[in-house]
Amino acid sequence: MRFFVSRLTIVVVALLCAVAARAQDYPKRPITMIVPFAAGGTSDVIARVVAEEMAKSLGQPIVIENIAGAGGSTALTRAARAEADGYTIAIGNAGTSAATYTIYPKLPFTPESFVPIAVVAKTFGIVALRKDFPAKNLQDFIAYAKKNPGKVNLGHAGVGSSNFLICKSFVQAAGIDVTLVGYRGAAPALTDAIGGQIDGVCDAAASVSQAIDDKLVKGLVVGSTVRLATLPDLPTSSEAGLPEFEAQGWNGLFAPKGTPPAIIARLNAAAKTAVEGETVKKRFHDLSTVAPDANEHASEVLGQLVTRDVEKYKKLLEDKK
Repeated sequence: MRFFVSRLTIVVVALLCAVAARAQDYPKRPITMIVPFAAGGTSDVIARVVAEEMAKSLGQPIVIENIAGAGGSTALTRAARAEADGYTIAIGNAGTSAATYTIYPKLPFTPESFVPIAVVAKTFGIVALRKDFPAKNLQDFIAYAKKNPGKVNLGHAGVGSSNFLICKSFVQAAGIDVTLVGYRGAAPALTDAIGGQIDGVCDAAASVSQAIDDKLVKGLVVGSTVRLATLPDLPTSSEAGLPEFEAQGWNGLFAPKGTPPAIIARLNAAAKTAVEGETVKKRFHDLSTVAPDANEHASEVLGQLVTRDVEKYKKLLEDKK
């Protein structure tokens, strides 16, 4: 028996040493970052900005892999099933990593299928309309929608996405009946709003602010407590008369369950260096996005956000229409 225990101890120690050695050598090859939406949307833009800077710290390139579908759950299924070696990570948000568990209760993964790495960005939700929509401001829009129940349509990046949550929050706060149209990402929804195929979009400032600035669509309201520096003329929800509408979100990086803590720490450090750098801060400013505060870098903070928002969106999504 003692011989067996000794052998077992030796095996365990050897395995731990092997894991530690692997973590110390990490990374030896390119890393894949899975983005749960089509290229061009908020998560994709943020992922590319952060990945480029993280790669400099890690000494290896980070390759973006866009996998659209099912509000991000197709991509996260792939991420959850990846080998837990640090070479496959994913970017998620309150939609893909919290609300999705209410919207799709039979997913092949759970919050425990992932290890949080770091919060990398804080975002602000905007509702924008096609440029010829017959409403000059938020109150005009609400009045129009109430006179035409079910006839106004707003696009989003798919059921379960953060943009879908912006739409749901807005519609519930305004007390209106509109048709929500899901796309395989924010970019195609915005394209259709610009082309007049839909009446408007619910989107993050990172991907819609340029279109507003270029007058391709007209901004209606931003769900934040202060105006955005890049869109100083766009009123906040309180200024527009709808303080109940709040749309401040986050983006975070995740790894498959079982990824060694030393590798998580390495990725966390690279993410922290990236978002604290002037390159990312400037790019985020241009995107109306904010880097996490100094006290929000720890991986535990992201885990707490997931736990909080899983419960938050259970209440919001009681009506899943």
